[in-house]
Formats: sequence, structure tokens, C-alpha cells
Amino acid sequence: MNTLIAYTTHHGATKNAAIYISELLKSDSVEICDLRKNKPKLNEYDRIILGASIHAGKIQRRMKRFMHRNNKTLAEKEIGLYLCCMHTGDTAQKQFDDNYPEDLRQHAKATAIVGGSFDFEAMNMMERAIVKKVANINESVNKIDKEKIEQFVKQLTAAEAK
Repeated sequence: MNTLIAYTTHHGATKNAAIYISELLKSDSVEICDLRKNKPKLNEYDRIILGASIHAGKIQRRMKRFMHRNNKTLAEKEIGLYLCCMHTGDTAQKQFDDNYPEDLRQHAKATAIVGGSFDFEAMNMMERAIVKKVANINESVNKIDKEKIEQFVKQLTAAEAK
């Protein structure tokens, strides 16, 4: 199965999750695409996985536009959706639901909220100040949950076997 993992990221957490997903999809032909740098040809893929990260409650505009512009094509493909965010529980689920369109969420073979990270080395001074004040965090933190990513991939591959 030809798989595209298209993502947007600010500081790399979503990219790192995409790389891990690609490693787990051993039997597939997988291409990873940063939507800031490339415009993939969706007709070349059987499965499309979309990943984004949360900043101030929203995913990147580029991903929102990509989903809107390609909604019809995405509806014809097997899709998976994942979100990187630091919240858990109901807050994380609300962010997921608010940022991925309902029709794509309903169509998705797998969805996941995989945790997030604050990478102080990748942030500018203003971003570090905001994180320190709002999240009360003073150093880099990585809360990417590899088990959730593994469960996400199992959902995708189980759907493929049906």
C-alpha cells in the first residue's frame, strides 16, 4: 500500500511522530511530506495520514487549507489523523475535534492524540516566555507517547486487513 504521511509542525514533534509512524509501517511504501515545503500529489497514494500540532488551541493554517482544498480526494482514500498536543483527556479530545473536520474524523480508519513536546532549543525567546508563563514549564519536555502511535498504526493496519 502506498502511504503518504503529510504533516505540519512548528518545532518538530509532529515530524518526529511521522518518522516513527513510517518506521512502523514496514510493509508499506511510505513517503513523509512537510506541507510547508511540498505539495503532494494525493492520487499517487492509497492511504493518507495527516498530522498536525496544537499552538494556542489551533493547528497550523497550512494543514487547515490542505484539508479544505483536498476534502473530496481525502474522502476517497483510507485516512488516518493524529494530533500532537500537550493536553490530555477531554481538553485534548476537544482540540482534536475542533481542528479536524467532522467528515474526515468520521471517515478516518484511525485517529490518535499522541502527546506533544516543548523544545526550548527550537523556540524563539518570545515562545519560551509564553510557555514558561502559560504552561509553567522552564525547560524542554517531551511527552510524545510512542505506545499511542503504535496503537494508531495497529488501527490502520487492522483496517487494511478487513
